[in-house]
Amino acid sequence: MTAQFDDGKDDGALRTIGEVSRALGIKTHVLRYWEQQFAMLEPLKRSGGRRYYRSEDVDLIEEIDRLVNKEGYTLKGAEQAIASGKAAKSPDEEDISTEAKSVIANDGGVDAFFGNAETVGATESEEEIAVQEASVSGTADVHAEPEFSRSEVLAKLKDIRSRLEQAISA
Repeated sequence: MTAQFDDGKDDGALRTIGEVSRALGIKTHVLRYWEQQFAMLEPLKRSGGRRYYRSEDVDLIEEIDRLVNKEGYTLKGAEQAIASGKAAKSPDEEDISTEAKSVIANDGGVDAFFGNAETVGATESEEEIAVQEASVSGTADVHAEPEFSRSEVLAKLKDIRSRLEQAISA
């Protein structure tokens, strides 16, 4: 649990809705609404309807908050991601494979996509350009196993960008 409670209670102690609200910076009415939307979020309720959140409830609330407010999931999408186990943790820089880091570092990024590839040192051989043109124009063998290199994807994105620019200027 990453929530910081300053109440002197044990980490595994039950928490009221007010304590959870203050620790996570989420308003109490939002927590009550999430209880209605997420079947797996079921705090203990004592007589009079007072809610007590277990540490696993607080962890789930943190997960919902991350998915909805930081990653932009809808409530339904967040519930599906949690139920399927696909949203078990936030992707960190350490979780990215070495190959993905290489692609991120070498693909030219936003500059290359928006047509500033020359400024990032992207160079392509005539053979790469011919392959790109064949794959973009559809003359490539459509039954072959698709293998897109970085330069092919970049060429397709550039083509899309130029067509968008033409459409906008028309």
